[in-house]
Amino acid sequence: MRLFSSRFLPSVALLGLALSLASPCAFATRQITDQLGRQVTIPDQVDRVVVLQHQTLNLLVQLDATKDIVGVLNNWQRQLGSGYVRLAPELAKTPVVGDLTSVNLESVVALHPQVVFVTNYAPQEMIDQISQAGIAVVAVSLRDDPKGEEHMMNPVLPDEDEAYTEGLKKGIALIGDVVNHQKQAQALIDYTFSQRQLTGERLKDIPANQRIRTYMANPDLTTYGSGKYTGLMMAHAGAMNVAAATVKGFKQVALEQVIAWNPQVIFVQDRYPEVVGQITGDPKWQGIDAVKNHRVYLMPEYAKAWGYPMPEAMAIGELWMAKKLYPQKFADIDMQKQADAWYQRFYRTDFKPAADAARAGK
Repeated sequence: MRLFSSRFLPSVALLGLALSLASPCAFATRQITDQLGRQVTIPDQVDRVVVLQHQTLNLLVQLDATKDIVGVLNNWQRQLGSGYVRLAPELAKTPVVGDLTSVNLESVVALHPQVVFVTNYAPQEMIDQISQAGIAVVAVSLRDDPKGEEHMMNPVLPDEDEAYTEGLKKGIALIGDVVNHQKQAQALIDYTFSQRQLTGERLKDIPANQRIRTYMANPDLTTYGSGKYTGLMMAHAGAMNVAAATVKGFKQVALEQVIAWNPQVIFVQDRYPEVVGQITGDPKWQGIDAVKNHRVYLMPEYAKAWGYPMPEAMAIGELWMAKKLYPQKFADIDMQKQADAWYQRFYRTDFKPAADAARAGK
C-alpha cells in the first residue's frame, strides 16, 4: 500500500529542510530514545506535534499539552470514544493527517510540526518518509519489550505485567520529555501507581480457582486474550479472563466458544455501547451465566480496556472493574469521587457518568 505519492517526496523533503533551517532553534537540539530503541534528535523546545496514535493523544491531553497538538489521526473520536471531545474541545478543529499505519505527508509538512508521534507498529516506510521530510518521528509502544518484539502488535512477553507496567512508565516519561512536560509526566506516573495499590491489596487473598470467569466483548465477536494489557487489567481486578488460555492478542472468536467458556461477567468498552444490546437481545446468548444474571456491564470511559495500557485504566479502571466483580470488598469505595479526583487533576474537569449510566440501562 502506497502511503503517499512518491513524486512529492523531493519537494516535501526540501520544504521540511527549509523549515528546519528557518527555525530560530534550528541548532538547539537534544537526543531522546523512543520505545523502538531509536535515537531521535528533536528541538530543545517542542511545541508543535502531530499525533498518529490515540494512546499518545490521550496522554498528551492528560499532561496538559493539548495546545501543542497541531495534527491528529483521522479516527481519533472512534478510538477514544464520542464523548472524548468534552475533555479536549480543541481537537474537534485540529486537522486530521493520517492514521496508525499511513500518513498524508503533504498535510503533515504544511502544519510545520517539530515531532510526529507514531505507534510502534507503524510501517518503516511511513517512518522513513516523515523523517526524510526533516521531521523527527517518535514511536510509542507503552511496553517494555524484549529484543525483537518492539515492532509487534501482538508481542511475546515473558512477563506481561512487568512489560506493561514499566512500559507505561517509560512511555509517559518519554512523551513528557518530548513536549517539555517532565513534571506533569512524573506526577501522572506517581499518582497512577499509588492508586493501583488500593485494588491489589483487597484482592490478594482470592485463590486463582475462585476468580470470576470474565469475558471482554468487542464488536464482531472480537476479544482480547493473552499478551495485551486488557488481560492484565482483568487479572488485577480479580477476574479470570476466559480467553487468555487459547487466544493470543486481539482476535475474533466463535459464539460457540463464548458459550463454552460460559463467563459469569461480560464487560463491554465504553466506545462500543451497541454491543451491550446486541448481547442481551440475542437469544443465542441467553444461556450464558452473565446474561442470565444480568451481569453484562458497559464500562465507563476511564476504564480503558485497550490492548495498550492507559494510566486512568490502571489507577481507577481496574478499581471500577474490581468493584463490579466483588462489590462486598469495595463497598466503601465511591467511584464518582475516585473518578472526579482523577479528572480534576489530569483532565481539569469533573467526570460525567450520565451518558454511561443511560447507555447501560441503569
